[in-house]
Amino acid sequence: MAINELILPYVVSEENFPDKAFILKEAGSGDWMYVILDGRVKIKKNTSKGMLTIDTLTEGDFIGETILFKEMAAQRQYSAIAEGPVLVGSLDLERLIQEWENQPEKLRKLISTLMENLDQSIEKMVTMVERSEQP
Repeated sequence: MAINELILPYVVSEENFPDKAFILKEAGSGDWMYVILDGRVKIKKNTSKGMLTIDTLTEGDFIGETILFKEMAAQRQYSAIAEGPVLVGSLDLERLIQEWENQPEKLRKLISTLMENLDQSIEKMVTMVERSEQP
């Protein structure tokens, strides 16, 4: 996925991460959000059977976006780990939040509900993995 030209004005700084570096840690906190400018990032969740890969993200994908839809003090639900060298752009979260809050309430509710549904689906997947028999 190419980076959408609409998001580039929100990039306030860039940061490099080496292979296997944690960009975000599950259960950590933070008030930042990134867009992947180059490289691949694995999204992982801890389970009783080890780390479960939820998705692999590439250029143009966002990391930490749920901060827009939840309380700023909320813990991170997943880890984001570099798969090879990764370049990310830190986004102007204050500006994004301000623009988010200016959206119609019904739209904000719809998107927030979709994000909650996604989190619930991932939690169900984790439960299924934890209940499965080891090969």
